[in-house]
Amino acid sequence: MKRIILSLTLALLVLAPATMRADEGMWLLSLIGKNYADMQKAGFKLTPEDIYSINQNCIKDAIVGLGNEGSPFWHFCTGEIISDKGLISTNHHCGYGKLQEHSTVEHDYLRDGFWAYTMAQELPNPGLTASILVRMEDVTARVMENLSDDMSESDRAKAVRNVSDRICKEATAGTDYDAAVKPMFNGNQYFLFVHIIYKDVRLVGAPPSSMGKFGGDTDNWAWPRHTCDFSMFRIYTAPDGKPAAYAKENIPLKPKHHLPVSARPLNDGDFAMVLGFPGTTDHFLTSYGLDETMNISNDLRYKLRTVKINILREAMDADQAVKIKYAAKYASCSNYWKYSNEQNVALKKLNTMALKKDIEQEYYDWALDKDPKYRQALNLIEKSYADRRSLQAVITYLDEGLLEGPELLYQSTLFARKLRALLTENVADAREAILTEIQQEINDFYKDYDEAVEQRVMAAMIEYTYQNMDIQYIPSSLKVADRKFHGNFEAMVSSMFARSIFANKESFEKFLKNPSLKQLENDEILKTGTDVLNTYREVYNSIPRESRDALTRGQRDFVDGILQINAGRKLMSPDANSTIRLTYGNVKAYDPRDGVTYHHYTTLDGVMQKENPNSTEFIVPQRLKDLYAAQDFGPYANAEGKLPTCFITNNDITGGNSGSPVLDAYGNLIGLAFDGNGEAMSGDIDFEENLQRCICLDSRYFLWVIDKYANAQNLIAEMEIVR
Repeated sequence: MKRIILSLTLALLVLAPATMRADEGMWLLSLIGKNYADMQKAGFKLTPEDIYSINQNCIKDAIVGLGNEGSPFWHFCTGEIISDKGLISTNHHCGYGKLQEHSTVEHDYLRDGFWAYTMAQELPNPGLTASILVRMEDVTARVMENLSDDMSESDRAKAVRNVSDRICKEATAGTDYDAAVKPMFNGNQYFLFVHIIYKDVRLVGAPPSSMGKFGGDTDNWAWPRHTCDFSMFRIYTAPDGKPAAYAKENIPLKPKHHLPVSARPLNDGDFAMVLGFPGTTDHFLTSYGLDETMNISNDLRYKLRTVKINILREAMDADQAVKIKYAAKYASCSNYWKYSNEQNVALKKLNTMALKKDIEQEYYDWALDKDPKYRQALNLIEKSYADRRSLQAVITYLDEGLLEGPELLYQSTLFARKLRALLTENVADAREAILTEIQQEINDFYKDYDEAVEQRVMAAMIEYTYQNMDIQYIPSSLKVADRKFHGNFEAMVSSMFARSIFANKESFEKFLKNPSLKQLENDEILKTGTDVLNTYREVYNSIPRESRDALTRGQRDFVDGILQINAGRKLMSPDANSTIRLTYGNVKAYDPRDGVTYHHYTTLDGVMQKENPNSTEFIVPQRLKDLYAAQDFGPYANAEGKLPTCFITNNDITGGNSGSPVLDAYGNLIGLAFDGNGEAMSGDIDFEENLQRCICLDSRYFLWVIDKYANAQNLIAEMEIVR
């Protein structure tokens, strides 16, 4: 009976008009006109041109993708311009790494927060980039005319690269722009994105981590929430307004558009849209891919990271210097540690596997009288996942357990590349430059490193991997070490560290004064790291190329079929791929389970109710307690005299959306998106319209903290605040 009901539900969804699930989808801005009627029904008061236009200034000109130099088109977070002087707001956890880099025991910005009361106090961040979309264009026809179904996948990829390079060169000729052609719908469509990328982005302000990360791992991916999750940066340009690396003479950006910040009331049902750079979703994932995600990727990631997280927690709680060094690393590790577990819980509870199988049955029925490529697509996908199943588990163990778990095993191989060049090649003219480059890398790495912590992590991760991974794939160096030390992994790692040039900064710099190729190649940490890396590559490459190509081809044809099935019936958006998207919906309460209703907002009262001085996750700064006691919330209080902190909407978001602006019907900033809810952690794979919620920082809490807590009236003065 359940299967019949699910099939009927699916059929209704396929046949339903787009308005049935209008809040699902990460929509391309240039095509937003197709959603305009639904957006109006949800309460939208502007026009599509107010969001995206190449002929006039518009909202897209205020949306910023935060990235790193070298990979500027992969955005780790989103920000938004909120003043005519290039001021950016984003999440606290998006700025966390930069706060950590600038922190010392004497000036701990993670613990105390940071505020620049003049522009001269703002801190530069080399390598941080800010991208703003100039325009986008559907170039599917240009790409597809170079492709054919009888091409091999490698030839197809080469052809796509070649035509994409030509398109990008044409789009940026004579400009300061950068461009990329991105595939959509698994290579069934292609879009050109042209950006202007700024390279001088300075830290302006952030509350202390006790506020910016309030709730820690306990509250992560959960509602109700009371986290003051914001930080602030500013974009600078050369004096002529063009992008430039940091220089004292640079000036604040004069943006084409900035977002007014709302201090108005926010009600359940109000329109809300989110613009940002979502990282990746997998809404077209098949049941075979879902099985791998749940039972290998998520399951093993959670188990392996639990080992590391427990060590880091203990070490960070015991030493303030260690806490500063490992703060950003811990945050990065713990975020998807909890996500992996929460997603599996939600996928099981919502019976996503059954839904995927029903979709595939519908597809099979449709494909019966279609081109053979559609009939064989799911067979190719099924066989490809089956072929790699055991190897995928090994790859996850090697990656999460040994290459990303401890740091030195992989990092030593990176150091060794330049050291070998120094010691084996004729680089007399470049010797000093290479030494300087190596020394800078040493400074950067060991600044946020503690030998005792790394030793504990390495021993624990090696032991867990050794005991749980298929023994035939254990790197040979670890097997030898196990026999030599009789299974005592702490003793094994201690011995490695005792003689390694990489064990600490001092031993590395000592080696660098009189480097020896023999000493380098005999280093036990490097030998082990090289063995692990080589094993990883061997295992990965042992997955037949034919199998990988079959999976790519099968997924492309399957998605093509899904698009044809839904043509004219249901609007469909491509999966997120770090390109700018819009989602729309409403501020909306929800019922997570029987007998429980969650309101659409929280207040500062909840911060005080959660306070626990014995937990590092729920500490409340004394200044915040004093301000709360005075109940001086100024113009930011709601009608009941309380200070709103966070709210929820039914917008579709994912990683990369962190820091995205949440806008009202008129394009005013009402909050910053920063999280999703655990009940619908399946959302990256299957959107659950009744439970999916986007957790947002309320702009009134944001303004109040800047105004009252930080006394940063200089920042308040440059914003356009709508009351």
